[in-house]
Amino acid sequence: MASSISIPATSFSDAVPKTSAAAVSTRLANIDALRGFVMVLMLLDHLRETWFVNYPVADPYNAADGLIAIGLARFAVSFCAPIFVALTGLGVYLFSINHTVEETTSYLLKRGFLLIAIELFFLSPLYWGIVPQPTFWLQVIWCIGLSMIALAALMRLPRPALIAFGLVTVGLHNLLDPIQLTPENAFYPLWAILHQRDVIALPFGFVAKTTYPILPWLGVISLGFAIGNWFRPDVAPDVRQRKLLLLGFGMIGAFILLRLLNVYGDKPWSIVEGDPVRTFISFISMTKYPPSLLFLLPTLGGGALLLVLFERINASRLVAALAVFGAAPMFFYLLHLTVLRILYHSALAIWGPNNGQAYMFDEYNWVFVWYAAMLVPLYIPTVWYSRLKRRRRDITWLKYF
Repeated sequence: MASSISIPATSFSDAVPKTSAAAVSTRLANIDALRGFVMVLMLLDHLRETWFVNYPVADPYNAADGLIAIGLARFAVSFCAPIFVALTGLGVYLFSINHTVEETTSYLLKRGFLLIAIELFFLSPLYWGIVPQPTFWLQVIWCIGLSMIALAALMRLPRPALIAFGLVTVGLHNLLDPIQLTPENAFYPLWAILHQRDVIALPFGFVAKTTYPILPWLGVISLGFAIGNWFRPDVAPDVRQRKLLLLGFGMIGAFILLRLLNVYGDKPWSIVEGDPVRTFISFISMTKYPPSLLFLLPTLGGGALLLVLFERINASRLVAALAVFGAAPMFFYLLHLTVLRILYHSALAIWGPNNGQAYMFDEYNWVFVWYAAMLVPLYIPTVWYSRLKRRRRDITWLKYF
């Protein structure tokens, strides 16, 4: 960043009118509820990866031959990563309201490097013994960590420049799709991290798989930060909701138009003769790795609409239940993945492999059975941890989880 770009080292809260605790709770509970909503959806996808691990899921999904249930479920879980990354940017803005730039920068760097460490040294080893060689899976937690580190610099841009960066990155990165480097190229590792989903060879037989190339995600987290001022205490709820509605419907409308044109932003969809359901799945199946423009438009647009919905039904039991997951997202994320790995390895040890070297169910319907069975057992410890975070604000490290 240019040295001339800076933000005064004072708290944004100096210029924010005081508001009641109830108003703040109403204004922010919808954010926790939306974050919790995507965490609950995420469980469905991770259950598929646990118990239906050997079933190939193309990117984008193969609507002509794939299971219809998985095609529809994949679209549902597509909302998870975009919304979570955007809410991360929004959350950083809300953090910055009551903290100086230096404090916000310190938080971003500490949290970013912590997330990278968690991905490399905890989450990746959970899958060792399943894959052929020790693999570092550079997935969503890695991606969010790097994006937060980048946001420590990007947030210093003037808001119009930050919005422009986000829009250009999200909207035009598909123009870079034809650039495919090979391992012999000196820039291959960097490009694999930025935009080309691929495998990077590491010493001692390790490999790193860049499941989440970060370039478009940098745009998403920047735009999430940029809309943060819509959630300031001095913004009336009806004004915020009107902006979110325009944004949400505008993005979904843009998705439908671009998808019908079938010329940019993703691989073309096609009509499956005599099967309108598979044709619909083809229409909504977009590239996630890295996320195409057409992948991000409906998912982020839907997230904006859900923010409005959850704010309007703020007093409901649904919002309260979802907000529990959203108040402790990292705890829930680590908890459910750890539990799933323990269950999988226990089943593999007891019954042995039944599909190549893996243990899996023969029917995808069992994934939904496990989904219904695990929500409550996972909810109980998440409630405990959410209450602990709220009660023990004196324990600094709790805010990082």
